Amino acid sequence: MSVINKIRERSGLAVGVIAVSLILFIVGGDLLGGRSLLFGGNQQEVGEIAGKSIDYQEFNAKVDELRAQFEQQTGRAPADQDMAQLREQAWNQLLFEIAYQEEFDKLGLKVSPEELIDMVQGNNISPAVRQAFTNPQTGVFDKSQIVSYLKGLKNLPPQQQAAWASFEKNLSADRLRSKYEGLMRLSIFATTAEAQKEYQAQNTKADVKLLFVPYYTINDTTVKVTDSQLQDYLNKHKDEYPGANSRSLQYVTFSVAPSKEDSTALYNEIKTLARGLGAAPNDSTFAQQNSDVRVPLYLTAGEMPEQLRASIPTFSPGGIYGPFREGNTYFIYKYGGTKRDTSFTARASHILVRPTAQTDSAKADARRRAEALLAQIQGGANFEALAQTNSADGSAQNGGDLGYFKNDGQMVKPFESAVFGAAGEGLIPRVIETDFGYHIIKVTEAKTNQLYRVVGIGKTIAPSQTTRDEALRKADQFASQVQTKEEFDAKVKEDKSLVVATADRIPEGASNINALTDARAVVRWAFDDKTDVNEVSEPFEVGDQYVIAVLTNKTDKDEVKIDDYRTELTAKVRNELKAEQIMGKLGSASGTLESIAQKYGAGALVEEVQDVNLATGFLRSAGVDPVALGRAFGQKAGKRSKAFAGDAGVLMVETTRLTPAPAVADYNLYKTQLQQNVASRTGFYINEAIKEAAKVEDRRAKFY
Repeated sequence: MSVINKIRERSGLAVGVIAVSLILFIVGGDLLGGRSLLFGGNQQEVGEIAGKSIDYQEFNAKVDELRAQFEQQTGRAPADQDMAQLREQAWNQLLFEIAYQEEFDKLGLKVSPEELIDMVQGNNISPAVRQAFTNPQTGVFDKSQIVSYLKGLKNLPPQQQAAWASFEKNLSADRLRSKYEGLMRLSIFATTAEAQKEYQAQNTKADVKLLFVPYYTINDTTVKVTDSQLQDYLNKHKDEYPGANSRSLQYVTFSVAPSKEDSTALYNEIKTLARGLGAAPNDSTFAQQNSDVRVPLYLTAGEMPEQLRASIPTFSPGGIYGPFREGNTYFIYKYGGTKRDTSFTARASHILVRPTAQTDSAKADARRRAEALLAQIQGGANFEALAQTNSADGSAQNGGDLGYFKNDGQMVKPFESAVFGAAGEGLIPRVIETDFGYHIIKVTEAKTNQLYRVVGIGKTIAPSQTTRDEALRKADQFASQVQTKEEFDAKVKEDKSLVVATADRIPEGASNINALTDARAVVRWAFDDKTDVNEVSEPFEVGDQYVIAVLTNKTDKDEVKIDDYRTELTAKVRNELKAEQIMGKLGSASGTLESIAQKYGAGALVEEVQDVNLATGFLRSAGVDPVALGRAFGQKAGKRSKAFAGDAGVLMVETTRLTPAPAVADYNLYKTQLQQNVASRTGFYINEAIKEAAKVEDRRAKFY
């Protein structure tokens, strides 16, 4: 029975892999198109793929099939969020069966019965099959188990036979997709000229001096932007602003947060459960029956919540610890002894010193800097303070703390070996080199493989019906007093407790609005033909809050208007106008950059950048500006550009030194880099191409 459960899991995973590989085939349906639901079109058409109409009943049958599989695998009925995922999975399967299959047929790609046998029980067994028939205790794969299972397949219940058939079908589909992507990858090629250009971009270096006047030095309110200017900009940059069917909203929420009385009631309940947990003869069963959240039975010290970990010195068998509050959940724990794990856990902090480049000299310099920091710490300097100011890792803000981790490959091998090879806590007396750079490591908690048996119960504070009724009363009262956006704005201004949130360009198939999950009802209201711009909704219950929305804008994929991108267009045009002002003030500047900046006045910066390259150049305050980099590398050393508009401000660039990349005879390394970069995006490119060729129209949002 355990084997078939694994197969069910792997079957679902195989479908999931295919679904992920089809990346976002969801495109908005055209309500007013030739098959309009309003003007005599097919009201049962969920969508169209490669000219094939997808009927609602056909689509729902596939969803029902997946629903049955879900219930069989999980033992429960799918929730609303699960159903949304199942419908997405069903749609992706149809896309695969129709759009992808058309491409497979053109190329004659198939998975033969012999190939499927080879994948299941031959010499090239699929990883999905291998995992399903691997002994979880020993980690050993035994092919004879597959043969034995298949021999007895006919004697298994029909549901298990169907699960195996679905599993094999998904194996074939995944193999077809792999073959197709493999063929596409074989077409990837980088020329020597492209490799040479990439080498030059990475290795040609320049020292640059620049004058930079940021756009933000001119107040936005002083630069007026007209609609005609916005329209002119939009007309010139149409490709950058595609049309889409979307809606924009503003909304307020009325939280159904648990009250003080709700919290007190739960606290009393958890204390009663604590007495029951202490007396229960089968404590783990008692916990499962009474907990709102799953709590692992065995935990390392590092996996424990902080409050429970602090209680370890007081642990005694049968002792009850808590209640501890985490967010809106109270936890109690019963300690039941320890055992040894097969892996170890430790806690460490580090300071990472990265080389500035992958050259021997840069690596040597990084090692010297790391060894100097190590010497300072050994001399008494504060590790955490040095980590905050010197580490190139994100842990720097935490004083280098990496938290707890296991010796199971979470860390790169040299780092892991150093930490778990240490005799105990303390500073490791040597610099450790990894692919990331050079590490100074302090073991803050020595390795241990001790597991604690802690039976836990978590109870989440839920609002009572009284609390819910009060939140709904407030929402209803608000909604009854506002009918238009003007009234909405006025009421919000009057009630200081309300905060207005904005959600721009929501697609028709969206389920979430900003942080609001399962907000499908709000989206459907916004896309209803009867809902007008500036109209206010009735209260919607979304999770633990009531939402009242006002529709602020509609966009159409076939007609792009200024209002669709007003904020972005305004910023672009305003910066263009600011650039004209700044360059006009700079005039025909002469003299040094410092003297020009001084003459310009407040806001003008003069900065120098050494060893910048064209591929990843960063120009300090100006950031990564492609135009500025092009100017710097496009002029000879000692030359200076005229003032020009960059991404973040107006610049004048002076190239003080230009160091050509050393000559090399072999560019194969850079060819490989280019090919690997393209290969990593092959799946996405394939999906985009097939989606375009199949002319997919997705109208599911009309039905769900």
